[in-house]
Amino acid sequence: MNEILIYTHKITNRNRYVFRLFFREHLGLNIRITDNADEFRSAQGPKLSYTNHQLGDELFFLARNLTFETGIREQNISVFEWEGNKVFFATGKSSALPFDPFACAFYMVSRYEEYLPHIRDRLDRFDAHSSLAWEHKFLETPVVNHWIKMVGDVVLGKFPELRIIEKKYSFTPTIDIDNAYAYKLKGLMRTLGGFARSIVHFDFADFRKRIRVLAGFDRDPYDTYEYQLSIQKKHGFRPLYFFLLGDYGVNDKNIPPQNRKFQELIRSLADYADVGIHPSFGSNTDPARLPVEISRLKQIVHGDVTRSRQHFLMLKFPETYRNLSEKDITDDYSMGFANECGFRAGICTAFNFYDLDIESETNLRVHPFAVMDATLNLYMKLSPEEAVNRVNRLTDECRNAGGEMMILWHNETLSESREWQGWRKVYEEVIDYGMKK
Repeated sequence: MNEILIYTHKITNRNRYVFRLFFREHLGLNIRITDNADEFRSAQGPKLSYTNHQLGDELFFLARNLTFETGIREQNISVFEWEGNKVFFATGKSSALPFDPFACAFYMVSRYEEYLPHIRDRLDRFDAHSSLAWEHKFLETPVVNHWIKMVGDVVLGKFPELRIIEKKYSFTPTIDIDNAYAYKLKGLMRTLGGFARSIVHFDFADFRKRIRVLAGFDRDPYDTYEYQLSIQKKHGFRPLYFFLLGDYGVNDKNIPPQNRKFQELIRSLADYADVGIHPSFGSNTDPARLPVEISRLKQIVHGDVTRSRQHFLMLKFPETYRNLSEKDITDDYSMGFANECGFRAGICTAFNFYDLDIESETNLRVHPFAVMDATLNLYMKLSPEEAVNRVNRLTDECRNAGGEMMILWHNETLSESREWQGWRKVYEEVIDYGMKK
């Protein structure tokens, strides 16, 4: 049956959630959970306990309080290193591991710390530098995947008859279309405004470039779609595109979604890729905009829209994910930081969102990404060579963990113009390395 019996003194939504994450999703084991000590003692076959004291000769994990609590409160966390991995919620020598892997994983993947008081950045986002992972230097390690492997190893050591699966590494390029073109299809007023800005800032190179593009002599610098397709065909992958279709605003400056040529571009990209909505920045303060934007994409591609990534990675827990779920979004790809690369939730594989406010696992699937182009160049100020090395190290982390290495790029960062000169090579080398088996 490839099943393991789990005893815990109190069955909660939290420990059900984390047991499923560990044993079913990652280790491939069937689980049966009981809070009946007599039933557990008399049961035959593989079994473990997750409680305050060992009941017999079973595999025993000493439990800390987090997965038995309800509500949100400050946690007393002391991070230490064990066998080369950062861990917390120490348990001592009586336990199968000297820390509580289930409480640790729940704290990370639920984004527990993002419900607690914290400093937010200028765009009202949770800052990477407020995270436990950044403070203790494990942001660039998928620690949850390592903790799951540790549990799998001790389970297999105790019960070698069980069959534990090994997760397989995958590589997924994703591209956000915040601004499909630099100069084209902007409309008369925005075009005139662009010329005026160039004059005011004495940016005559931009002025000349805009004229040449609009006159048809030069390709728009953000029109990198043929190049993207050539890389895709070379390596044989299917990327994922997210389109910003919100109304014009201070932080939402894409082509008007009613523009037919813009719609043709979306449909042409959808022939070779999967697509999702890129909810506008304005939709965060006006949730009524979200269904309008989703409907626009549905009408353009003539199909359902179930994938999403927040513009500017604007996440607030649990409001953002609730809004998405209510609009029939099943998969979100916003789980990453803008100002640091790494693993925001400590994991490099998809997982279900757990809503701490209602203490319930949801059906919304969260897909973490590890790195964004703007993070490397604009936030971290890395050179192209430094960026390649940094991304490849993250790729190695995902490969070793049997996880998914997801990268976030933009069409304009492949333009080879201004601050993005030399960054096509970064994209190519990152994909070359990531696609290696």
